[in-house]
Amino acid sequence: MKRTATLFLLLSFLIVLLCAPTRLDAQASAPPASQDSTAPPPAKQIFSKSFTLKGDTVWTDTGITLEPGQRLEVAAEGTLRYGDAKQDNGPDGLTRNFKDLIRILPFNDAGRGALIGRIGDADVAQSFLLGAHKEIISPISGKLAIGINQASGDTGDGSYTVKIQVFAADGKTTLEIARKVTSMPGIDDSLFTKIPRRVGDKEGNPGDMVNFLIIGDEDAMKKVFTTAGWVHVDADVKAAILAGALASFEKESYLTMPMSQLYLFDRPQDYGWAHAEPIKVVASRNHLRVWKAPFTVNGQTLWVGAATHDIGFEKDQRNNGLTHKIDPDVDLERDYVENTLCSTGLVAEVTHFLPKNPMQEAKTATGGSFHSNGQVLVMKLAGSGQSTASNR
Repeated sequence: MKRTATLFLLLSFLIVLLCAPTRLDAQASAPPASQDSTAPPPAKQIFSKSFTLKGDTVWTDTGITLEPGQRLEVAAEGTLRYGDAKQDNGPDGLTRNFKDLIRILPFNDAGRGALIGRIGDADVAQSFLLGAHKEIISPISGKLAIGINQASGDTGDGSYTVKIQVFAADGKTTLEIARKVTSMPGIDDSLFTKIPRRVGDKEGNPGDMVNFLIIGDEDAMKKVFTTAGWVHVDADVKAAILAGALASFEKESYLTMPMSQLYLFDRPQDYGWAHAEPIKVVASRNHLRVWKAPFTVNGQTLWVGAATHDIGFEKDQRNNGLTHKIDPDVDLERDYVENTLCSTGLVAEVTHFLPKNPMQEAKTATGGSFHSNGQVLVMKLAGSGQSTASNR
């Protein structure tokens, strides 16, 4: 019995040895998972370019025009040395320090000397960090610029070599190109009989004109503003003053300085948004207020807004105090809102509507004058319903 058991074990061992190579060969000959005929093909590379960025320039036009959904791969190497820095830095930039509080950088969330980029019109495009390596999906159509995150007039000794590869869209992108349409369902004169032409202060004095509408739910509205670089402004004035004092010791200026409460639909604004250069925020900033309408447009949430651009200070005609002075050409701010929000890939459609008896010239509640062509900007956010707009 023992001999039989021993022979059985030996035979089993020989069978394993004889069969093992067969299994290994089978595994070696099997195609790798990446060669599965059901796997999607890799994205096609459209082109590749290389650039040299010297430390005495901020922005460089790459000559590359991107389309929504295209994938961008950026790789950079090299060093810069600033005269007041203790060490060289690469494309990821220097660690921010106390001195950076007095610098105005193109992208304030990254270190001095970092490689940065932007897509679209320089006046409204938001800068973003590229660093030593970055992959991004372009949300919009626009020209690509790359730059060094440094103040104007700042110079670093050295250069970066930057390689940019652009790949075709993978077909999964859901970003929108804001389509310009001549009309939208529900946007008509009957709607504007329910929307006051102007907002007012607490005493009822008429102020800024209503110059834009947004169709979309609350989360989509907040997302489009934050994606476009707008900052939610504090509503509590006392808390904001304290926070502003504390923020003066932080890396950024306090962009969310409070804006006064104005009224529409018998209540103060639901949201305030601001867009400004750090440090300069006190004297100059793009800002707006939005109210949720007490009615809908084709069952969809409607946000009613008033946007102005602070350009300095002037005398408040109500109390002889000091107040912000707005740019009297309020259409420029309306257009600024359009350009920044449409650059996000989150706006599906955009149009302009001229109500009956349009608001074209008036004074604010503080006594400042403004003028407009009377048109109201209307933007429908992506995912807020199918359009049946005519004459596209």
